[in-house]
Amino acid sequence: MIQASQVNGGDQLTKDPSRGDRHSVPRTSTVHLRLVLTGVLSLLITACATVGPDFQKPVATVAERWQDIDAPELKIESVDHGEWWSLFGDPTLSELIDAAYQQNLGLRSAAIRILEARAQLGIAVGNLYPQQQEASGGVVYQTTSENQANTAFGDLSFTNFDIGLDVAWEVDFWGKFRRGIESADANFFGSIADYDDVLVSLTADVANAYVLIRTFEERLKLARSNVAIQQRSMEIADVRFRNGATTELDVQQAKTLLFNTQASIPRLEAGLRQARNALGILLGLPPGDLQGLLGEPAAIPSAPESVAVGIPADLLRRRPDVRRAELQAAAQSALIGVAKADLYPSFSLFGSIGLAASSGTSNTKTGQSGVDELFNSDSLFFVGGPTFAWPLFNYGRIRNNVRVQDARLQQLLVNYQNAVLRAAQEAEDAMTGFLRSREEVVFRAQSETAAQRSVDLALTQYREGATDYTTVLNTQQTLVAQQDELTGVRGDIAQSLIALYKALGGGWQIRQGRAMLPEQTKEQMRERTNWGGLLAPDLEMKTSPGSELPTSPDW
Repeated sequence: MIQASQVNGGDQLTKDPSRGDRHSVPRTSTVHLRLVLTGVLSLLITACATVGPDFQKPVATVAERWQDIDAPELKIESVDHGEWWSLFGDPTLSELIDAAYQQNLGLRSAAIRILEARAQLGIAVGNLYPQQQEASGGVVYQTTSENQANTAFGDLSFTNFDIGLDVAWEVDFWGKFRRGIESADANFFGSIADYDDVLVSLTADVANAYVLIRTFEERLKLARSNVAIQQRSMEIADVRFRNGATTELDVQQAKTLLFNTQASIPRLEAGLRQARNALGILLGLPPGDLQGLLGEPAAIPSAPESVAVGIPADLLRRRPDVRRAELQAAAQSALIGVAKADLYPSFSLFGSIGLAASSGTSNTKTGQSGVDELFNSDSLFFVGGPTFAWPLFNYGRIRNNVRVQDARLQQLLVNYQNAVLRAAQEAEDAMTGFLRSREEVVFRAQSETAAQRSVDLALTQYREGATDYTTVLNTQQTLVAQQDELTGVRGDIAQSLIALYKALGGGWQIRQGRAMLPEQTKEQMRERTNWGGLLAPDLEMKTSPGSELPTSPDW
């Protein structure tokens, strides 16, 4: 029979199946044993304590207000920004983000990691129950050499039959297993925070890729428009040269500018293709034509006039990476209790009950085989009782393991504080980028208007012979540069706003009330493994870590 860990034997109240005489367990002894076991079990359960620190939410320093909060574009209202992309008023962008939520492979992998963490939580809960419940049995045939000493009497050949059940239960006296559940519970919610963090990044990445595509389309449109303008300018210079009104220098200068602008088009087309490929991967699609999803070239999404940014303290609640850092610390805090429990004695209950019989020459005289006697009431045996184990001399290994776990907790607390600081920095950087880009676009638009007027004036004066072609060349070069800069800054405004929404922790809220995994993936997993109820849509089951800790395993 198998004994549990930390169990080193016990008194066996049984008959000896190898002897002719039979000794049944007295009924009074059985009743007495039951009373003792019941009393010991009650004492152990009621005396259970929990060692180790109870987790306290870490403290992090946050500013009271944003540095640029006085800007009219920023509002102090607190909004979750669950679907911030809808503020751009672009239906195509909304459709792309919805497609990415359903098809992105990185997000799907994060959802499966939640299932893994939930199963790990089930393992931790299972440790609260008897750790060993094992049925066993066997048939052993043995023949002894006749040339050995002391073989003149007894059976030289016999068969042993046995069947039984072993149970061992280490009682959670010091809360080691309960702390393990706390740690696994925090890890489970940490995996959900990981999923939310991936979702925040995914929505921002899709929006950025979409803005980049529209920016490239706009830059290509302007480049081709400037090619047409410069083509006409070259034709004017060529006509004037053939009429003797100017030299060939004007023609060559016109060609230089034209060819230089034409050369920018392949580079812009390559950038557009790469941006489309990047968007395809985010949508879970192989690189290919996304024309059906993107439609015809359209304008760069326009940012709203104002943004609700709330207060810096909102980041602690809204940002998934900050929540994840806190949950990692909570999980590690519980592991200190697990390690500390090893400093104290562990208490266990064990039992083994079964039937055992042997067949040999003495049995054949009675006309009964060992198998027939196996199910006789006299073949019953039972072993059981409480035990304890206490590692007294471990040369500091256990205490130093506690110190290791505590040092890891302190690291995670520092990491949490750092995560809060990084979150605030990202939000501040995105705000100033958004505000400064809006200021820059005003001047860029005025510069582009002036450049366009300069080109018109220069061409008119050149036709009339009032100026040379160098003036035309310079004004057209300036126009190309100013138009491209203006387009880039308009894209920067949209991307800065996207970065701001990401820094504020918006986007993960769209998973609420929606399945995290497609039904096809769930069906594949069901075909391989019995997942019980863990593939249900309400996977989270609870609202926060530590609330209503599970008390029964997931069978």
